[in-house]
Amino acid sequence: MSLSSIGSSLAPHGVLRVGINLSNFLLVSKGPHLTPDAPSYAPSYEGVVPDLAHRLAQHLSLPLELVPYKNPALLTADADADRYDVACLGAEPQRAEVICFTQPYCEIQATFLVPPGSPLKEVEDVDAPGVDVCVSRGAAYCLWLESNLGKATLHRTDEPGLSGSLNKYLAKEHGALAGLRPWLLDQAVNLPGHTVLPGSFMSVQQSFGVPRSRADGGATMFLERWIGELKEGGVVQDSIELHGIAGKLSVVK
Repeated sequence: MSLSSIGSSLAPHGVLRVGINLSNFLLVSKGPHLTPDAPSYAPSYEGVVPDLAHRLAQHLSLPLELVPYKNPALLTADADADRYDVACLGAEPQRAEVICFTQPYCEIQATFLVPPGSPLKEVEDVDAPGVDVCVSRGAAYCLWLESNLGKATLHRTDEPGLSGSLNKYLAKEHGALAGLRPWLLDQAVNLPGHTVLPGSFMSVQQSFGVPRSRADGGATMFLERWIGELKEGGVVQDSIELHGIAGKLSVVK
């Protein structure tokens, strides 16, 4: 397929609409862009995801519209609503039922925060009777825990939200808080004696995706190759370093 055909397939409205997950503060945030030659798409958003979305739109010679979502659950729920053409979020089996994902471009470890004096010393210790695991509903790691936690009790927030999961955790006597390692480390700074467990129970792999109801073989294959080229060419790593998040996530080889 030619780039023109791919662009028409991915963006039938003539504008590349990219759905972005605002709850992933490592990859997208509000604020002025860091570079002096700020592109017109980014007076309000900056980060690795806006950078890559802009590159994709440039490559296809299309204008870009960033479509923000408060959390990945809302982004996934809109897969068939024709509100975006490409989604940027963590690839996960339940989401893959409605979104056709590319190979991941980066990953972030998910682990647990535990309170002072907790007998839980390793990630493997958490899935045990009597342990309350608190988590933000709809997060990729929440979906993983729903499928893999067998003995511990999972406590989801009523609505997706990191602050809600933290509040639930602080209310439990024998609890563990599930989350992405960088966020948990930030919380531990203000919670003396609380510990982030070493290792991880899974890694959230960040990918681009196309709604399955609109997925086209040629266009999705193009996205798959394009992501691979960005990783091999160092573009993803350069963006990670530009935004000061080196060491908090890693490029998937």
